[in-house]
Amino acid sequence: IMDSVKEMRSVEGGKLADEMKQRMAGLKERVDAIEKRVPQVIEQYKTRLEQKIRDIAPQQLDEARLTQEVCYFADRSDITEEIVRLNAHFGQFMTFIASDEPVGRKLDFLLQEMNREVNTIGSKSSDTSIAMDVVEMKAELEKIREQVQNVE
Repeated sequence: IMDSVKEMRSVEGGKLADEMKQRMAGLKERVDAIEKRVPQVIEQYKTRLEQKIRDIAPQQLDEARLTQEVCYFADRSDITEEIVRLNAHFGQFMTFIASDEPVGRKLDFLLQEMNREVNTIGSKSSDTSIAMDVVEMKAELEKIREQVQNVE
């Protein structure tokens, strides 16, 4: 009977791992989409700011000052570090999942770190599309965290 219990746990663990891998792949796709969106967000900010200046004081548009403001915005909203860390976490998650050792606590901790990075992306971004991706990513991370509770 112990062999059948071990086999059942192994099969269940494999299914959990497959589901979590699939969810992680979806998260990775969202992070890649966000990373591709960032230059567009900066360009849209520049366009909106330039239009506001033209509406208020058309003769006073200072290109150097506009560039300075756009650079400040780009720096303030830079999420490169968060994306790099998330990508590293994705790799680490897959390594843990493939391990034969107990990894439940490690996965739980890693998910907390991933959630922290996603939150930071959300707080740095003023883009609606990225904000919606952040909400979806947080929901996915929560679903994965619930599954991790079933992992030793």
